[in-house]
Amino acid sequence: MTYFSWNLFSDLRLMWAYPFMRNAFEAGTIIAIVAGIVGYFVVLRRSSFATHALGHVGFSGAAGAVYLGFNPVYGLLMFTISGATGMALLGRRASSRDVEIGTVLAFMLGLGLLFLSLYKGYATEAYSILFGEVLGISAAQVSFTLWTGVALLAVLLLVYRPLLFASLDEDVAEAKGLPMLALGLVFMVLLAVTISIAVQVIGVLLIFALIVTPAASAVRLTRRPLTAVLVSVSIAIVSVWAGLFVSWYEPYAPSFFIVSIAFGLYVLVRVACGLAARSAPTTASSPAAEPDPAPG
Repeated sequence: MTYFSWNLFSDLRLMWAYPFMRNAFEAGTIIAIVAGIVGYFVVLRRSSFATHALGHVGFSGAAGAVYLGFNPVYGLLMFTISGATGMALLGRRASSRDVEIGTVLAFMLGLGLLFLSLYKGYATEAYSILFGEVLGISAAQVSFTLWTGVALLAVLLLVYRPLLFASLDEDVAEAKGLPMLALGLVFMVLLAVTISIAVQVIGVLLIFALIVTPAASAVRLTRRPLTAVLVSVSIAIVSVWAGLFVSWYEPYAPSFFIVSIAFGLYVLVRVACGLAARSAPTTASSPAAEPDPAPG
């Protein structure tokens, strides 16, 4: 067991001397950036349930890939993209898509159960998708994560303005003639790919911590979209880095620390915003003087 020395630079040099820790920090940073940006739109579009559902859909895909003898990541990508496409096509509006998401989720989980029952061995790789294996990421996986993340962000940059407009006000965006179905489909596919690469760090069961929680904190701190995106990315990176740093000294899964830190920051933001709202001066006779409730 490694002990904390109170010399941060010395500890970091020792930590990064190991390739598996360098790979973990590199992949974790890439995923945190992507998750922080995509997560902002998840919160705006009230698509947290979709994030949760696609994570479980991805597990079914990983189980199917293991049964067929393929890399679980390929099954993960195939199922999350297929599931996201089905959710987007069945539900035109992001704010009222819960029934469609639940329907797709139930079917995909049924397939996952079938694959696991058909597989005769012990599906270690598929089960590792549940909780993540950031300390087991190889240099090739880091490269795959990097190029996938770059491609994902490039597509997101192309649709940023219309997607932001559609996320803030679906009715006005539709009245302006924006292709709502196409935007919803593109976003859901981007979310599916983000989840597929993020599960390497956080796992399917904890995917909320990296995609939803930092963005939920950001929208409570600022209403400016670009600022909120930067805050969301910063919180995600801090959570990943701090979680990996603590896991170097403790014999527990890094996912636990990443989740705990992200949640702790969210609680601090909620408490700080609540105290600020209570201490802000209000005029009882003027409704316009009342502070607007924080979004999210």
